[in-house]
Amino acid sequence: MILLVVDTQKGCFDERLYSFETVRKNIKQLITIARENNVEVVYVQHDDGPGTDLDKSTDNYEIYEEFTPEKGERRFEKNVNSAFHPMTGLTEYLQSKCEKEIIAIGVSTDYCMDATIKSGFEKGFKIFVPSYTNSTYDNPYFDKETAYKYYNEFMWGSRYAKVITVEQAIQLLRSEVTTTNI
Repeated sequence: MILLVVDTQKGCFDERLYSFETVRKNIKQLITIARENNVEVVYVQHDDGPGTDLDKSTDNYEIYEEFTPEKGERRFEKNVNSAFHPMTGLTEYLQSKCEKEIIAIGVSTDYCMDATIKSGFEKGFKIFVPSYTNSTYDNPYFDKETAYKYYNEFMWGSRYAKVITVEQAIQLLRSEVTTTNI
């Protein structure tokens, strides 16, 4: 099992997100528990190119300070929504480690998280999404709360991923239960 941290960069992880404080606290807690239990933490960063809010030559591209990768933790870069796009090398990396189970956390629920979860499912990974460990912003079609609930409570569960509680994710990271018991 790995903990996959998607796009939690300074340029997009801020108070505009739905339930920001809860999501921030939960992500920080899961990263800490994963490290304490020798579960690999893998980061994905989005680069939108020069002159954008997520330009890799700017501070906004860096991981949010409370989630900063430790020395040796892997980072993968993308300029598309899915962390599993062939350009990242993430799929090959996980396959080389015979890794099949992923706890996915990060932003944005309706863009990169959705694409990553669906693509990971199609590649045969078992994806777990802890509640309130992903978030998004308002968009022209629905507000951020509706977007969060649509994906977490309707779209992903029993289709592409298993949506679980933070407490269940903690149990998985501590190896207190197996993924078949959740």
